[in-house]
Amino acid sequence: MATTWEPGSWRSKPGLQMATWEDSEKANNVLTKLSQLPPLVQPAEADNLKAMLAAAGRGEKFIIQGGDCAERFLDCNQDRLEKQVKLIMQMGMIFEHVTGKPPVCIARIAGQYGKPRSKPTEVVEGYGEIMSFKGENINGFAPTDRKWDPERLLQGYWHSAATLNFMRSFLQYADGTVTSAIDINSLMASTEFEDLKQKAQDISAKFSGRATAPVFTSHEAMQLDLEEVLTRGVADKFYNLGAHLVWIGDRTRQIDGAHVEYFRGIANPVGVKVGPSMKNNELQELLQILNPNKEEGKVMIITRYGAEKVEEMLPGHIEAVKATGIPVVWQCDAVHGNGIVAQSNKYKTRRVEDIWCEIVKCIGVHKQCGTFLGGIHLEFTGEETVTECLGGSVGLTEEMLTSNYETLCDPRLNYAQAIETAFKVAAAVN
Repeated sequence: MATTWEPGSWRSKPGLQMATWEDSEKANNVLTKLSQLPPLVQPAEADNLKAMLAAAGRGEKFIIQGGDCAERFLDCNQDRLEKQVKLIMQMGMIFEHVTGKPPVCIARIAGQYGKPRSKPTEVVEGYGEIMSFKGENINGFAPTDRKWDPERLLQGYWHSAATLNFMRSFLQYADGTVTSAIDINSLMASTEFEDLKQKAQDISAKFSGRATAPVFTSHEAMQLDLEEVLTRGVADKFYNLGAHLVWIGDRTRQIDGAHVEYFRGIANPVGVKVGPSMKNNELQELLQILNPNKEEGKVMIITRYGAEKVEEMLPGHIEAVKATGIPVVWQCDAVHGNGIVAQSNKYKTRRVEDIWCEIVKCIGVHKQCGTFLGGIHLEFTGEETVTECLGGSVGLTEEMLTSNYETLCDPRLNYAQAIETAFKVAAAVN
């Protein structure tokens, strides 16, 4: 029997991956201020997303979710935000044009400022052992700026609010001829270039006069003192009003842990990352905690195995979920299980072809099991010149990684690689 829930009941459970504050008085003042600031999103928006996710779970829509691994405060500017929003919109347009399924666009944006780390500290040459970088709402990336600072939570709120303000106005008034103009010039090396070119022209003609689809916000809810003060009571429910959707990471999904305790009480749709270490019975227990009322669209299972482990792991997880009778939305995170280190320069990277492979394998397994892959979860940027992931028709090599490697954490697909991925996924689903 579940105990009574409240936004702070997670504090009685063991929690991982959260920053603790040396100056508790300063932290309490910041959290009090955040609790008094207006919500970033509305409950009705979260409910609307939940209904859309339910449709994706039934195979009627398809989720395109993605964005930065960890947002940077400096990227909160018009040019970068416009490119990011346009990219996720265009990926949705591609999917709808090819498959006929309307997209559900969810960005890793307006709050994806925190990151889990394998270790709390790291050794940096010239500085010794220092705190690991945990995202800009916790500490700075520069070795001299690694102290955990609660004031950064407020900076995260202001940057999230500015991002959302821009997104809402852009989506309302954006010129459809601009947002639907897909640039495929970087894909000329593709053997399918002429077909892609025709599809891009058709998409522009089809979508240029349409009203824009909504783009929802999401982030990994890791720093629970922050999430607690952004959680507000609405009638007889509690919503996290810092984002439309939040998810639990693969490192913080312990059944008896603080994060699962927090997530079980909010009315938002929620995601949970599921990797190779997830046991079938553990997944069943987790679903019973997070969705005891068997509500459609409530829980999204975000599988992140790596291309080589999909066929080994996914069938068992699907059958375990089926046995519970709890409806879920299945999503493929095709990036986090496919990380590699470039041999020539030791840069963290991913191969685009491995990302495609994991998604295609997930589609195949779901078809065999009689379930639907409801969407994909990627890390990408709307910047054309970023060089962080290998391969694709742009032919990005290890030697090219150093040209414009911007990310503060994990590598992202650039604009051309993301657009090509959308075409590949849509064709596979179709």
